[in-house]
Amino acid sequence: MKFPKLNIIKKLDLFIIKTFATNLMGTFFICLFIFILQLLWRWVDDFVEKGLDFVVLAKFFALGSITLVSQALPLAILLASLMTFGNFGEKHELLAMKAAGIPLFRIMTPLIVCCAILGGVSFYFQNVVSPYAQMQLRAVMYSIKQSAPESEIPEGVFYDRLDGYNIYVEKKDKETGTLHNVIIYDVKSGFENTNILRADSAIITNTADDKHMILSLYSGEQFSNMKDQNVKNTKASYRRENFIKKDFIIEIEGGFEMQDAAMMKSDAGSKNIKELEHAIDTIAINNDSIAGKYWEGLARTTYNAKYGLNKDDSASMIKNNIYSINADSVYNTASKKSKLTWKRAQLNKIKQLKVDYEIKHNILHSQEKNLNKHKLSWWDKFTLSVGCLIFFFIGAPLGAIVRKGGLGYPVLISVATFVLYLIFNTSGYKMSREGEWVIWIGAWLSTLILAPIGIFFTIQSNKDSEIFNSDSIKRFFRMLFAIPEKRNVTLKEVVINDPDYANDYKILEELYSEAKLYKKNYKLKKLPSIKSVFFSEKDNTLNDFNEKLESLVEELGNSKNKKVVIRLNEFPILSPHATVSPFKRRYLNVLSLIIFPVGIIIYMRAIKFRRRLMKDLVKIEKNSKNLIEVFKKQGLIEITE
Repeated sequence: MKFPKLNIIKKLDLFIIKTFATNLMGTFFICLFIFILQLLWRWVDDFVEKGLDFVVLAKFFALGSITLVSQALPLAILLASLMTFGNFGEKHELLAMKAAGIPLFRIMTPLIVCCAILGGVSFYFQNVVSPYAQMQLRAVMYSIKQSAPESEIPEGVFYDRLDGYNIYVEKKDKETGTLHNVIIYDVKSGFENTNILRADSAIITNTADDKHMILSLYSGEQFSNMKDQNVKNTKASYRRENFIKKDFIIEIEGGFEMQDAAMMKSDAGSKNIKELEHAIDTIAINNDSIAGKYWEGLARTTYNAKYGLNKDDSASMIKNNIYSINADSVYNTASKKSKLTWKRAQLNKIKQLKVDYEIKHNILHSQEKNLNKHKLSWWDKFTLSVGCLIFFFIGAPLGAIVRKGGLGYPVLISVATFVLYLIFNTSGYKMSREGEWVIWIGAWLSTLILAPIGIFFTIQSNKDSEIFNSDSIKRFFRMLFAIPEKRNVTLKEVVINDPDYANDYKILEELYSEAKLYKKNYKLKKLPSIKSVFFSEKDNTLNDFNEKLESLVEELGNSKNKKVVIRLNEFPILSPHATVSPFKRRYLNVLSLIIFPVGIIIYMRAIKFRRRLMKDLVKIEKNSKNLIEVFKKQGLIEITE
């Protein structure tokens, strides 16, 4: 008897896989197209006025598509799983499978295997195919940028696309082509021999052969560091020059010429795992070597705390017994002109050292960022592959819970989930790249946050939860913001048992008295105590009062008197948990009290609920009296003198 069942399950597996594969193919190409449009939007400015032919553009889009496959696949899996299980739920196919005794997790099993295989394919793609495509794409982009570099210089950021130069432009005048507040860092001779130029304005022109770019600088100054890194000199030599006009020539390559892709191999995205591991070790050793050299230079130029001298000068003075001279007395007896000269000399020396240290700091920071990029790229090979499974465990249970097929609802949920993923992924990447976080935490941040969400949705879907049901959502927001619910009692056409008006009359009087007494005893107008908000488990008085009110409304709902039914709708629906702790489990209430923002929100919610309860009790008092008057006027009870 087991074999037929196995055959049925095999056919069911094939049906599920076929449905999922059909949806996946469609969603994958949609997601890939969206990512390509995003890539085009990002680089569209680089294509303007470059005269690129169709072959170059086709190569750009083909290589861009290959590099985006690993990013589009997780989103496609999320959308396809949502659509697949949403359609199953909407067409009652999921209900039929469960009715046949097949649990949801067993229904998901063939797709879990498929997504695991897709994760392996994604890993292979990122480790083998994508690095090569990334290297070729960067070569194409570099070639496009080099075809007309003068048009690439942006506003407000440092432009480093010209080899050996960093150019900063505060503002560009598009009509005249004038650049304002220009700073140029010339590092062609090495960072130790940086040449810095600053000008109030500049104009860019090209030579006739488009081989050189001429920057005509106006009203500026030039600062040159003449120190050679290989020369062991105790004092750095600097040169400062002011100019009214100066032509600065930069060599460029005119026209479009495809660059060698091997030049881009140094980028982290162009390496596989083995190459990344080798690069990480090499960069780490190189960084330690550079930092060691800088430390030696810093030790040589460190000032003597007492006399403002470096170590070599200090040693010379000890040898010649110059420390016996009191420097303070010499300074105090010097002329004003000598004092001013000494001050200016020391101030210039400090400024020169500051510039030198800032350059070295920027170099070390840049090298550290490069190392962190390689480490993050190594982790990305795994996180994006695991993301295929994570997104499936979010999409499939959500589809089973929501039970909505098509593209509308699934697209909305997919976009919201993927935006959340991008926010955490980008934040983690940036914090780890800058060295603020441990590398693996930044790389796995989005996965660590989304994985529990996927587990929660899977558990809820196995329980046939209705957490995304419209009524459940409305109920949640009513409880969160203390929104009152209106009572809806209608006049019945057929009534089997008439209400006992005499007994109901007594209950109305009791409700009137108890509402008045409850307001007095519990002092609802005052602020609640911490104990009552977070550690009050039951309010038996309010529970009994609410049960009495609801039983009265239920009985009088059988009344044939229209005025009685109208008055019943004026009774509010009480919240019996208005004065007790928000959670049934004690530890959750303690946690909500400890966590600062959550505790304040719950306390403010308790205040709002108490005020609402106060208004509801006043309504009950008033309506009880009005209903008693209706009983008397309509002759529903006998009035004894």
